[in-house]
Amino acid sequence: MKPFLIALAFLTTTISQAQDYAKHVNPFIGTGGHGHTFPGATLPYGMVQLSPDTRIDGSWDGCGGYHYSDNVIYGFSHTHLNGTGVSDYGDIMLMPTMGEPSFDNKVYSSTFSHANEKASAGFYSVKLDKHNIDVRLTTSTRVGFHEYTFNKAGLANIILDLNHRDKLLEGRIRVIDDKTIEVLRRSEAWARDQYVYARIEFNVPLEMTLIPKKGVDFLNELENSGVFFFKKVKKGEKILVKVSLSPTSYEGAKLNSSEIKHWDFDKVHKDAIAAWNKELSKIEVTSDDKDKLAIFYTALYHTMMQPNIAQDLDGKYRGRDNKIHVAEGFDYYTVFSLWDTFRGAHPLYTLIDKKRTADYINTFIKQYEQGGRLPVWELASNETDCMIGYHSVSVIADAMVKGIKGFDYEKAFEASKASAMRDVLGLDAYKKNGFISIDDEHESVSKTLEYAYDDWCIAQMAAILENHEDYQYFMKRSQNWKNIFDWETGFMRPKKNGGWDKPFDPREVNNNFTEGNSWQYSFFVPQDIEGMIQAYGGPEKFEAKLDEMFNSESKTTGREQVDVTGLIGQYAHGNEPSHHMAYLYNYVGKPEKTNEKVKYILDNFYTNTPDGLIGNEDCGQMSAWYVLSSMGMYQVTPGGNAWDKTKPYFEKIKLNFEDNTSIVILKDSKVNTIEYFDSEAIEILAFAADPTIVEVPVIQAESKAFKDKLKIEMKSQNNDKIYYSFTNTEDFVEYTSPFEISKSIKIYAYSINKYRELSNTISATFFKKPNNYSINIKSVYNPQYHAGGPEGLLDGILGTENWRKGDWQGYQSQDFEAVVDLKEVKELNSFKANFLQDSRSWILMPTYLEFFISTDNVNFTSVGSLDIAKNSGIDPKDENSFTREFGVLLDKKKTARYVKVIAKNFGKLPDWHQGAGGDAFIFIDEITID
Repeated sequence: MKPFLIALAFLTTTISQAQDYAKHVNPFIGTGGHGHTFPGATLPYGMVQLSPDTRIDGSWDGCGGYHYSDNVIYGFSHTHLNGTGVSDYGDIMLMPTMGEPSFDNKVYSSTFSHANEKASAGFYSVKLDKHNIDVRLTTSTRVGFHEYTFNKAGLANIILDLNHRDKLLEGRIRVIDDKTIEVLRRSEAWARDQYVYARIEFNVPLEMTLIPKKGVDFLNELENSGVFFFKKVKKGEKILVKVSLSPTSYEGAKLNSSEIKHWDFDKVHKDAIAAWNKELSKIEVTSDDKDKLAIFYTALYHTMMQPNIAQDLDGKYRGRDNKIHVAEGFDYYTVFSLWDTFRGAHPLYTLIDKKRTADYINTFIKQYEQGGRLPVWELASNETDCMIGYHSVSVIADAMVKGIKGFDYEKAFEASKASAMRDVLGLDAYKKNGFISIDDEHESVSKTLEYAYDDWCIAQMAAILENHEDYQYFMKRSQNWKNIFDWETGFMRPKKNGGWDKPFDPREVNNNFTEGNSWQYSFFVPQDIEGMIQAYGGPEKFEAKLDEMFNSESKTTGREQVDVTGLIGQYAHGNEPSHHMAYLYNYVGKPEKTNEKVKYILDNFYTNTPDGLIGNEDCGQMSAWYVLSSMGMYQVTPGGNAWDKTKPYFEKIKLNFEDNTSIVILKDSKVNTIEYFDSEAIEILAFAADPTIVEVPVIQAESKAFKDKLKIEMKSQNNDKIYYSFTNTEDFVEYTSPFEISKSIKIYAYSINKYRELSNTISATFFKKPNNYSINIKSVYNPQYHAGGPEGLLDGILGTENWRKGDWQGYQSQDFEAVVDLKEVKELNSFKANFLQDSRSWILMPTYLEFFISTDNVNFTSVGSLDIAKNSGIDPKDENSFTREFGVLLDKKKTARYVKVIAKNFGKLPDWHQGAGGDAFIFIDEITID
């Protein structure tokens, strides 16, 4: 069944800006709840995001620097992220105060009231209660403009605090004159090495006191933490400040300051409104409902707040190699939240911003040339490696399929292939086995599915470039989703050691999925929707499965995941993996169900209030869904040239394109399906037959380790024959029935279908335990981190630094205590236990470890202890993930049957930790007794 396509009529018009669309924008939408937006002044895709900071701790709901529930402002900084899940930015923070200046943010901060706060497109104002100062902010693309009105006479101060928010690596200040300074702020947070140069200019002379960085002698232009600017003012006196930014140099910041050559605040504000109206006028909607207009135009505004221009006026930018380059023939951008935005935001840009779409891809190509791979989640020319997949290829394929020009198709394809052929993040196992298992990499199900979709995107590029060999290769890889789909349960499931991981609960949020559970990933096969429908048993069963998802209890199990919000059954609109699902009803001939679900989401999950977003904005994706869906369209499969249809939310929508043509969408149009309106869309080259895969077999057993014997069973998804071997040579034999093993062994297996086509060869390794010990764990491990149960601590299999693969047992807010039964009295030489630390994940080494022995399991005697906190040399602030083995070697042998192990938990996380006040984990994997 083909996807529904939208009926749109072309009109040739001249785009009008007669209407003031910017007046509908409410920047406070998303600043409450979990939206993580900010209310400050910015221009479309601008370098500057000038906004108040009410959060300095990097907390979850403070990611954007501001939360509507707060009543204290620490200052006004010039860079902010729009609705992400990780805290960064907050660069070049200024704060006006009165009286004796202080560099203590608890002193210079001020309370404020929302009654004295205003925000609109390109503008923000607030009254600082403590200092009785009125603040107005506006901006150009690269320059932030401040106006401070001091409502009482006295000593006025303006504080530049370079220590604000993230870690200051280097702070340098150059005094040019009594009105001008130049600043370098180099910092570390999510972006590990971020450069921000700034030129700060005042309209009046000010005295200055530079604050040296702690431990550094004061000298001009050496390392500093900030500056006090001060001046005696009269009541009602104003001070104006211009702050221009550059990622490259002082010279770049000076050049960029030429964007505003005057001191007329109102003119800058007026120009900002005009810039927003130019962009917002690309989509004109008609409605008598002011709230709906506010929601729509704020959503459109949110999609235009990033990616951000990251080059100076002369084209210079800082590349992925940390060198300065010049962008020739394109504009260089930053802030690519691609795991989120490939789904809706970038398809929206292909409609209303083809030029920037090409610029984004040219940016990708340069990052590939300078850094060796396409961006995943790029920030300030740093790769954060946040989230999964290589979704730059989705953006590239979508642009190529839609005929967007302005970038090198061959180079983009080369970069895409290079990213897909790496051997990191599970890709090596994915290429070898056709899927990723828990043993290979965490979030294995999500990565397998998203890699498969990305591979399909690369295949579409190959088709356009008439590259038959690569088309076949990547199309085959795009079928790998079948290797983790369980036909028996009807879910995408994690595999471990060749078989399905057990126990399995599709509602469980765990480390096998990316910010979700099996329900929220079992419908992610956008590249092969027909194949997915057939896998579920056909249209009726697929429809029933969708119904079951939407009608299930709106409750997840497992790990608490703050991203999983906006639940309709197990559908989670607050997080991106669910965003296409309502449109899948179209593919089984039930558009009325798509209409119903989409309208419900539009009505209930977007409101004209601070908590008006049901989840993180995520750099425009949450709002892009609203913009597209309210127009009656969505692209389930970016990289294809079809738009999926639903009933428009507004009576009339007009899209104005860059070439001065327009289209009109009417809510009550009777037309159902015609060709996609973009006449430049490329027809994908039709090859003979798309390749398919034979699904790998399943190797199932009770456990990975065993004491005496272990039963091995094998299954194939489609009753294909299975062949197995213990050597992976030519001695494969057909599997006919379950068999037992009695020693450690590795088993290889593949399936063969009726056409004599083979699956990938997979393997499973089983270990005969080196002893018959048992263990009685007195503590209670977190069910997410069980390592296969209590025996997992004695199986002789050591976990790696990647604890998310499930080999460790985790204990939170409690000490670890267990007794090992050796089954008989034995001579003992030494005792060891392995622990892991990943401070950022709240996992810290125990502070103290002690071993005891007993012959009766009642009376225990200590045989040695270690004060790990004092004597190990391990810093709890070390953010690397690593393992350590701690043990006790006896001076002389002792005899016992029982060994008790006690490890003391770190306790509450201290103030320096981002989770301060939370409870630390102990992660233990193996106890070894010699």
